[in-house]
Order: sequence, then C-alpha cells, then structure tokens
Amino acid sequence: MDYSIRTIRADEWEQTREIRLASLQDPIAHLAFLDTYEDAVERPDSFWQERAEGGSESGSGAVRQFVAEGPDGSWAGTITLLVERPSAEVRFGEVAKVDQTHIVGVWVRPEARGTGVIDALFRAGVEWSWTLPEPAVARVRLYVHEENARAAAFYRRFGFVATGDRVAVPGSETAQELEYELLRPTV
Repeated sequence: MDYSIRTIRADEWEQTREIRLASLQDPIAHLAFLDTYEDAVERPDSFWQERAEGGSESGSGAVRQFVAEGPDGSWAGTITLLVERPSAEVRFGEVAKVDQTHIVGVWVRPEARGTGVIDALFRAGVEWSWTLPEPAVARVRLYVHEENARAAAFYRRFGFVATGDRVAVPGSETAQELEYELLRPTV
C-alpha cells in the first residue's frame, strides 16, 4: 500500500469537500450515505471549512476524520468517527448506551479498492477510539444499509458484529440500517 493514513488538517477544507462530493457520486451512494450530491454541492465554503476544522486535531475532539493520502498528496479514501456519550445529543439511531465512537462517511476511490486502504483507515479510526480520554470508549459502532452487502461483508471481516438493532433510513418507509459494533478489547 502506497498510502499514509493521517488526520485531516483544518486548512484542508477544499480536499474535504472534493472527496465528499466524489463519494456522493459513487453508484451505491444512495445506500451508503444519508446525503446527496445535489445537496452537498450547494453548501457554502464556510460549511466545508467548519467540517474540516471539526474533524482535524485542532477541532473539539468530538469528531475525527482520517484520510489515506497517496505519495502525490491525493486522497484515496476517508473515514470519520463521531464521539458519542450517553449524555450527548443523538446524531443518528438511538441515544448512546455507553461511551462510544460512531463510524460514518467511509469511502475509498474505486482505483484504491482492494489495496488495503480500507483496512488501514479502519485500524486508524478504531485505534484512535481506544485512545480517547476518560471515560473510555467501550465500543465502536456503525450502521450499514440492509442492501449494502459489500460494506457489511467488510465490517464483519474486520471484526464488527451485528447487534440486532435497526433504525429506519430517513426518508424511506421500509429501508433499514443495521447496527454493527466492535467492542473494546479487554486487556
């Protein structure tokens, strides 16, 4: 793998915008994201600047975005984690039962798929989760659309397990998102 995995920097809002817009044009974006290209492309620069700041090391610490960066500086993939505490606002799904992180915004460019980028991004995100200050994060969770078999297969291969919890996909009367979790290892 010729990519390095790192946290985005606050001034990288244009790259943050570009990779998000690219991900929303993926053929399965309707299964993977709760956003549309049409909505995202209309957002002002200030939205992307705040998003990059929030996901960077200089942000509040409530969000962290990692990228796989090629030798030429291009971004091949991304993963974002949200810190969720039982006392915090609900972003998606139900109130956090334990201190946890929530993986969102996972995407790898087609030409980088199968190269180990997704594994490296997940390792970085999970490792970051386990290093968060007290109270310690008990699990990492994510949701996957019930029809997104490729993503669900990767999550299981990485060690995530379906919890049995489901939530309705916003805007759909029938579609469901399935919750998967990875529990903190006991030492």
